Amino acid sequence: MSTPADELPDVAPRLRELRRRGRLTLEAAALRAGLSAAHLSRLETGARQPSLPMLLSLSRIYGTTVSELLGEMPPERDPIIRAGSGGAVESDGWTYHRTGGSGRALQALRLEVPYGAQGDLVRVHPGEEWLHVLQGRLRLTLGEAVHELEPGDSAHFDSLTPHRIAAATRAGVELLFVHTLLQSPDLH
Repeated sequence: MSTPADELPDVAPRLRELRRRGRLTLEAAALRAGLSAAHLSRLETGARQPSLPMLLSLSRIYGTTVSELLGEMPPERDPIIRAGSGGAVESDGWTYHRTGGSGRALQALRLEVPYGAQGDLVRVHPGEEWLHVLQGRLRLTLGEAVHELEPGDSAHFDSLTPHRIAAATRAGVELLFVHTLLQSPDLH
């Protein structure tokens, strides 16, 4: 009689391949995932089966998805997003327009941020963010530094840096916004 764990695809070789492709040592990858190097080694050799939270963490570190770790082939996605196809979604005062494909590690949006909306909300999360001001002025706080960006200005930063985004003018600000849910690469 088999158990669900026995029926999991063999992810061990993929885990090792992805770690090596990312040029991460066993110790560095384990540290990022919050595991011991010995535990990650057992996962990579198949001596242990990873839990879903472990797979999610490792997939983010390695820049892939849990589905790909499990060997599932994603359906072919249409790379074209037509104007007006996604519709606008409003949340906490901001208006989001989808400008990129869904279900990807990289998410692209066009944002409309009115003056006073979410200006005090500090965000910190794994990944990277890139933004480009289209109209209005943007106040971007990164840690203790405050920057005002004009139309045509851009910013690219590690989103583990505490950050706030707010309109700097009463007319609000419109910007292109791209972010990942992945850990930024360790350049050291």
